[in-house]
Amino acid sequence: MRVSRSISVKLVGGAAIALCMAAMSPANAWDCSTVPGYGALKWALDMAQAQKNGGFGFNMWGTIVDRDGTVCAVAFTGSDRGEQWPGSRAISAQKAYTANAFSLPKFALSTANLYTAVQPGGSLYGLQHSNPVDPALAYLGPASDFGTSKDPMVGYRVGGVNVFGGGLALYDSSGTLIGAIGVSGDSSCADHNIAWRTRHYLKLDYVPAGVGSAGHADNIIYDITAFSGLEQEGISASGWGHPTCSTAATSIAQTGLPGTR
Repeated sequence: MRVSRSISVKLVGGAAIALCMAAMSPANAWDCSTVPGYGALKWALDMAQAQKNGGFGFNMWGTIVDRDGTVCAVAFTGSDRGEQWPGSRAISAQKAYTANAFSLPKFALSTANLYTAVQPGGSLYGLQHSNPVDPALAYLGPASDFGTSKDPMVGYRVGGVNVFGGGLALYDSSGTLIGAIGVSGDSSCADHNIAWRTRHYLKLDYVPAGVGSAGHADNIIYDITAFSGLEQEGISASGWGHPTCSTAATSIAQTGLPGTR
């Protein structure tokens, strides 16, 4: 009798696990045909990382999501997985999700643009705590498939909100917002520069407008001024500023990146 009950419990438990996994399966209707796939992302990310970007020159992770926030491609630079910060894979997906989630057909916001606004007292304070990453999806599957065409995140909406450089919305040649790219693995400022170059190589930078200047509408803004005070360490003149990481990264962002189309 005890054996029978034990088997019954195991069967029920197994059924529950099966139902849970079924609920986590990608939706049958997900379609990434509107955004670049693995091969294009890998090529563009490699090209962008190889340039001087004002960071450490580290290898990178990159993720593309479609307009629904579904992960469509994940890639890394370098000859092998492990030459990049392992934690940056999920961060790259988080950045892509954020840039897509808070950009509109006629107005783009990069993750870099969000830094000041989410600080205490900022106009978007608390945004960084919304839409959390789903860890069950971010760490799903064998690590050996991470960053390949079989990456286990593909087909899922992993979520997450990131508020420093590296995430940019994707606009095609008709000006249509089709998704976003997230890049992570270096300083946040270098991440932004690499994401910008990657998007440019993909020819998906027909950005309509944003908080920045014309031709660089969703570019990173370095206007946080050092401020001595008990309540605030710095203030952004625009309200959309990002901290500096290095003189080189700042110079590249301000004068060395291609304009948007």
